[in-house]
Amino acid sequence: MKHFTKGFLFGVIATASAVAGAVFSFKKKVVEPIEDQEARFEENRKRANRKSHAAHHN
Repeated sequence: MKHFTKGFLFGVIATASAVAGAVFSFKKKVVEPIEDQEARFEENRKRANRKSHAAHHN
């Protein structure tokens, strides 16, 4: 029973760490580039809006 408990706990820890690594990797490879792209689009939209307002007020 002692070996089973050690093996079970090791398996649970290994599985949890593998899942955490997969989630972290997914976030780095998929989520962050999308968020960066959205931030660039938002900044460009703001810049274009300011430029448009400046062109019409002078």
